[in-house]
Amino acid sequence: MSRPLRADIDLDALRHNYQLACELAPGSRSLAVIKADAYGHGAVACAHALADLAPAFAVATIEEALALRDGGVTHPVVLLEGVFEAAEYVLAAQQGFWCAIHSEWQLAALEATELSAPLSCWIKFDSGMHRLGFTAEEAVEAKTRLEASGKARDLHLMTHFSTADSLSPDYFRKQLAAVQTLASTLELPLCLANSPATLACPEAHGDWNRPGIMLYGADPLEGANDASRRLKPVMTLSTAIIAVREVAVGEPVGYAGRFVATRPTRIGVIACGYGDGYDRHAVDGTPVLVEGQETVLAGKVSMDMMTIDITDITGAQVGSRVVLWGKGLDVNRVAASCDTISYTLLTGILPRVPKCYHGGRQSIAAQSISGTGGTYA
Repeated sequence: MSRPLRADIDLDALRHNYQLACELAPGSRSLAVIKADAYGHGAVACAHALADLAPAFAVATIEEALALRDGGVTHPVVLLEGVFEAAEYVLAAQQGFWCAIHSEWQLAALEATELSAPLSCWIKFDSGMHRLGFTAEEAVEAKTRLEASGKARDLHLMTHFSTADSLSPDYFRKQLAAVQTLASTLELPLCLANSPATLACPEAHGDWNRPGIMLYGADPLEGANDASRRLKPVMTLSTAIIAVREVAVGEPVGYAGRFVATRPTRIGVIACGYGDGYDRHAVDGTPVLVEGQETVLAGKVSMDMMTIDITDITGAQVGSRVVLWGKGLDVNRVAASCDTISYTLLTGILPRVPKCYHGGRQSIAAQSISGTGGTYA
């Protein structure tokens, strides 16, 4: 009998969320962002599930892009951070990857590299995020040099918004104005909107959008809107009760005795811990579902186990199914109890947690499962 912890991945929900992104921006094409192993959901499987919908995918590194090719994904793939060394340009040209270019060294390296074919290059403009990207003046020069190099084709202009998720839009508007001013000079196709901007800022919908976290059903907005309420969770992390303890008033539970019973308490021990990627910072009171009934974490998260209060849960016993996040329990609620965000929970799931894929049967290829450690139900 196998350990009961698993991550169920609903590929039909993934497709729904991608189609929502397209519906919200009918004049744009949408890159499906599947970096960080599709935010913990399995990049190859998710790419195959979206293959008939998405014209291109986006990842952070060439290793992620090559893993897609190894998994049978033939779509264009954008390297959102570009290359990390000049030799990667050769691979990118061979594989048909599209490259962001955000700095002088990347530009100079491209100019100096012999390629089998010109690369589609996406010039990254720093409109105010102040991580990666050229200034406006540098972006103009980059376009000129790329056009003269013979190494580039199909140029685009891209930027990244730091506050599109915020209820206060002032800085977002400042960034948008900056990129729009530059776009009027460069006259290049635009790639602007991340998930929050796709959901809430139609004025930022460009030739391409970059939906990421929204594809996996987590609302990235500070305040939900009608569009974000339509998102469907893709990952449901669940396990089962493996032991039950009766704890008297005043007795502690777990490491350091953080939880102390204030009433006669039934404690359910469940198979999941920080060794699986569940956040160790979860506080007492973090929500969980037991057979569809909500209860809470009671005691510190251990490496392989957690303890929950099942005193008021009718019928809770060894074998009862426990949902840690997903269908019925918003991952954002769990993240708030861990003083983090949904992105860290979803991407933090570790390899020993088996993935079980459901749905998307018409678009997912058998080979998309074989290398992921997942199974198809």
